[in-house]
Amino acid sequence: MEQIIKHGNERMTAEALEAADVVRRQADVLDRPIQDLVARLRRAPPRLVVTCARGSSGHAALFGKGLIERHLAIPVADASPSVVSVYRRGLRVDGQVFIAISQSGRSLDLVESAVSASECGALTIAIVNDTGSPLASASDVVLPLSAGEESSVAATKTFIASVAALLRLVAYWSGDPAMTAALETLPHRLSSAAQLDWSNALDALSQAKSLAVLGRGPTFSIAGEVSLKLKEVCLIHAEGYSGSEFQHGPIALVSQNYPVLILMPNDEARHELSILAADLCHKSRVVFVTGDAIGDAARLQTLSPEQPDADAICLIQTFYGFVARLADRLGLDADQPRHLQKITRTR
Repeated sequence: MEQIIKHGNERMTAEALEAADVVRRQADVLDRPIQDLVARLRRAPPRLVVTCARGSSGHAALFGKGLIERHLAIPVADASPSVVSVYRRGLRVDGQVFIAISQSGRSLDLVESAVSASECGALTIAIVNDTGSPLASASDVVLPLSAGEESSVAATKTFIASVAALLRLVAYWSGDPAMTAALETLPHRLSSAAQLDWSNALDALSQAKSLAVLGRGPTFSIAGEVSLKLKEVCLIHAEGYSGSEFQHGPIALVSQNYPVLILMPNDEARHELSILAADLCHKSRVVFVTGDAIGDAARLQTLSPEQPDADAICLIQTFYGFVARLADRLGLDADQPRHLQKITRTR
């Protein structure tokens, strides 16, 4: 049994480590398609972007929402796939942009939502790993993740590929030179982030039954992805929150032994989350914070700041290595979580 567990965890870790090469490949694969797409978007600028995704891809969509709203000032809405697949209602998205994100491109609710959006007059974009999938066929524009096969059930390199593709799209669309420069260094920084050590959190989180993961700005969606992986890979009930939303009720959960993991952003959102982190150190003895030391919180290693959105992607790269080790500590098979399968076909 021990050999099976070790092999599974090694496979998840190995796939996560491929993310740097995946992002490096994307520079060639996505350059022309995104340039063509951006030219089209500039000719007919949308007033609204709608995303559609589930699971880890849903967290990638939330990352994209933050990018588009912060850097392009275009509001982004998260569409409910069931509106089309269950309730059979088309959304009024004519002239707008509809982005569906999926690893497999085979979930029926996402495919039907993309078809409906196209019929309603939206420009439909699929960010997908399988370019021969029904979702890709149903979309006007396909942006390949180019992640290669991912056999571990828990998404790692495909999540990083999704958020990196969104970063590239928004960098080209906004013309932001800092974001474009960060794309050049991102593969190297991902490799470096994978080598960072968060083992000082292993003992506390291996004993946790529940915890909160906080982010803000660029790290909000990353907090959601972290919480999902803790649930599916380590069977720990974790919830991701915006630091501000956490104070509107969920903070009542915090006791002296309640763990809180705080993913610090490297932009304007850092100040308020730092204040909250310092306050939480008075409420719990089990607070972990990425980056610089805050109060009595245990510090988790990070790279030196470069560009806030790319820095957030590097955080999840470090976490993926950590969560595989945590699953190993708990005696769990990170490669094949219970009740889950690689392709989920919901409707």
